[in-house]
Amino acid sequence: MDREENITAEQDKKVIILDTSAFVAGFDPFSVNEEQYITVRIKEELTGESKTDIRLNTAIESGRLKVKYPEKQFLEAAKSTAKTTGDIAVLSAADIEVLALALQFKAEGLSPLIATDDYAIQNVAKHMGIEYIPLATFGVRTSLKWIRYCPACYRKYPSNHEAKICAICGTELKRKPIRRSKGA
Repeated sequence: MDREENITAEQDKKVIILDTSAFVAGFDPFSVNEEQYITVRIKEELTGESKTDIRLNTAIESGRLKVKYPEKQFLEAAKSTAKTTGDIAVLSAADIEVLALALQFKAEGLSPLIATDDYAIQNVAKHMGIEYIPLATFGVRTSLKWIRYCPACYRKYPSNHEAKICAICGTELKRKPIRRSKGA
C-alpha cells in the first residue's frame, strides 16, 4: 500500500463509541470487529452492574474495548452544539464525553459511530454530522431544536436557559421542539 492508500484506509476506519444505553440494551463488545471505545464516565456508570460489569471488564482486559477521555476542545464543542439544540439540560457529563470523543475521532480523520438509544445524544450527533446506531429503539428520525417553557404561565425561555424554574411563577420548566427538519 502506498501513502495515499494508507491515508484513505485510515479515513474510512470505523470506530465505535459506546454509550451506557448500549450495554443496557445488551451490546456485546466481542460481537463486532471495529475498534470500540468508552469514556471514563461511561465506565463509572456501568461499574457495579453485575452482568454488565463482568462483560465490560472482560472486554477492557482483553483489549477489545478501550477507555479514552476526550480532549477539552472537543468537550467544549460538544457542549456548544448541545446548547444550540437545547439538549444540554438532559445530557449527563458522560453523554457529553461520548459526543466529544466522537468529534475528536472525526477530527482525526476516522469514521466514528455512536452506539446509543439516548435520543438527546442522537439529536446532537445528527447536528454534528456524526453517525449513530440505535440498538433497542428506532432512533431519532428528524433533527430537533428545543425551547424551554413554563406550563403554568406559558413564558418561553431559550433552549440554553440554565434555570429549571420559571422566573415569573416558580413552576418547573419543561421543553418542547420548536422546529422540525427532515434529516437524512
